[in-house]
Amino acid sequence: MHIAIVTFDGFNELDSLIALGILNRVKRPDWRVSLCCPAQSVTSMSGVVLQAQSKLKEVRAADAVVVGSGAKTLDIARNAALMDQLDFDPARQLVGAQCSGAWLLAKLGLFRNQPACTDAKSRPWLEEAGIEVLDQPFHAKANLATAGGCLASQYLAAWIIARSEGLEAAREALHYVAPVGEKDDYVERAMSNITPYLA
Repeated sequence: MHIAIVTFDGFNELDSLIALGILNRVKRPDWRVSLCCPAQSVTSMSGVVLQAQSKLKEVRAADAVVVGSGAKTLDIARNAALMDQLDFDPARQLVGAQCSGAWLLAKLGLFRNQPACTDAKSRPWLEEAGIEVLDQPFHAKANLATAGGCLASQYLAAWIIARSEGLEAAREALHYVAPVGEKDDYVERAMSNITPYLA
């Protein structure tokens, strides 16, 4: 199981790194989570430099893909060479996007009569494209999911784990990262956002 977290220059650290941390709580020999980048290294919107763990061309073979947001999403959407590499296939992959990452899925034509979640800044882009934007942190239909808000990356990660390893594995991953003294409440709230979309 390879989960590719697509991460471009200008990325939002919370989107990529929270998902990376939670997804890596699954300890299975064939479970692999990687920061999937178009270059050997990428620099975040706050100047944090990360080394790529996989190349963007590997995204086609990944079992699941998470697309985070960032300060350069509009530039990425206009870059045909980059967009051509985002050959996602929700028929065989779990595909999730967060905040402005949903705009990249929209540009790829992946929203077919499906609403999306995103952040306030990206909302007008999606609405102008005719996509209904929901006032909620998470939504999924079949193998396509979106989340809105930087800290909603937990929902994308939990959804991927629940779909791949089951509800208990998702609960355990969330419980590990939840604040002390709030673990049970945190896990229940998080799971209440994804379980309606697991049927």
